[in-house]
Amino acid sequence: MKKIQFLIGASSLGSGKTTLAMGLMRALSRKGFTVQPFKCGPDYIDTRHHFAATGRSSVNLDTFLSTDSHLKELYSRYGSTADACVIEGTMGLYDGYAIDKGSSADTAMLLDLPVILVVKSKSVAYSVGPILYGLKNFRPGLKIAGVIFNFVSSEKHYALLKQAAEAVGVRSLGYLKQESALEIPVENLGLNIDEEFCFNEFADLIASAMESTVDIDKIIDICTQEFTESEPQPKVPRGPLKISVARDEAFNFYYEENIKALRRYGKVTFFSPIHDNELPETDFLYLPGGYPELHLPELTANKRMMTSIRAYCENGGKVLAECGGMIYLSQSVIDKDGVKYDMAAVLPRSVTLDGVKLTMGYRKVVTPQGDIWRGHEFHYSKLLPGPDSDLSYKVYNAKDELCDSDILRVKNVIATYIHIYWGDSEKLPFDF
Repeated sequence: MKKIQFLIGASSLGSGKTTLAMGLMRALSRKGFTVQPFKCGPDYIDTRHHFAATGRSSVNLDTFLSTDSHLKELYSRYGSTADACVIEGTMGLYDGYAIDKGSSADTAMLLDLPVILVVKSKSVAYSVGPILYGLKNFRPGLKIAGVIFNFVSSEKHYALLKQAAEAVGVRSLGYLKQESALEIPVENLGLNIDEEFCFNEFADLIASAMESTVDIDKIIDICTQEFTESEPQPKVPRGPLKISVARDEAFNFYYEENIKALRRYGKVTFFSPIHDNELPETDFLYLPGGYPELHLPELTANKRMMTSIRAYCENGGKVLAECGGMIYLSQSVIDKDGVKYDMAAVLPRSVTLDGVKLTMGYRKVVTPQGDIWRGHEFHYSKLLPGPDSDLSYKVYNAKDELCDSDILRVKNVIATYIHIYWGDSEKLPFDF
């Protein structure tokens, strides 16, 4: 069986991968293809943009969080019901968690996929040639299908870029103009998600622009290749647990495969800490990340939900709270303007957003029982001083260096800034 398959890789961060990924996904959809989106790395924001462009949940492919065999199985399983598989890369093509390990190039070679390069062309013309030559030849065996130039000022500008590509043997597939309307507002890229920004309309806008300046048919032609079907997964009887997962405007950062794995243990019920009045009947509560800091007044105003969750925790309920979920269970949050908001008061620490810099990176957690869980941190807040973290958990970064990521434990509540991935495991995180 053959399918359209490619990875979108960039010369550098900020080249416009997400914009072009959304445009190509929507353009293929408008041609009648069912498109399955994927995202290299641990990002849980771009996956939402992919859903807006395709109507299908985007799946993370990450060689730090999971094994190579699991990554291949994910790609094959989710791609099996689609006509086209489009992967958005991460950072620059060869940027990984350990030099180039875990990079977009790594993933493309692991899955034997062609790469469509995206090159930021602002303030460069024929000099793009050596850049393309390096990207093409840096790693033998990597299949470069062609390049799309972004931020192009004119037809004359594109003509020079195309000549440079041809000079080094890289097929030019077209370009996207330098227009503010064709860029995702910067506040939506990793800093927050503007709920009023219509990504559905934006995907159509980008697709229409690309249909006039990018050779979509050529991409279909050169990126159609054999697709390897995964072995059918054996049906696993669903367990008896009642599992509650927070999902609303404030809590929506989770890995699709984590939720699928939870369903092996029982029925998953989604609820809203903003809009619902009380926690559903629950054996295990998962409070994922998100942006509760953008919804502090609404969260604080819903006292009934906070009281319900606090009672569940105090009665020994099992909870995993990640990042935004941990913020919600804290004593209080001080926002960027110094305003204090009361939270659920389950954990003995408070959180501040005032004057805080970004903390990010891969993490490996070793539990007291010797289990190893892998995850990722990404946050613009920090815990204020208070009772010590649970030091029986050891946390390491991608270089296996000890780091000071906090893990808090109160009764059966485990809270951390780390977004844990357990889609590749036969058990739930930690010792639940």
